Amino acid sequence: MSEAEQQSQRRCVSCGINVAGMSAATFDCPECGTQISRCSKCRKQSNLYECPDCGFRGP
Repeated sequence: MSEAEQQSQRRCVSCGINVAGMSAATFDCPECGTQISRCSKCRKQSNLYECPDCGFRGP
């Protein structure tokens, strides 16, 4: 999958919206390294997230 295809499929792990083109944060899971994306709204509200691979939870 190309980088452009990956970016078009990025979804916020907290609320599920498509985050392509938004001021979202993408980072590696502290436990397993899986790439996690979060939208700016969920980040600002400190909504909890859960890694889809290992189940790590964070604010």
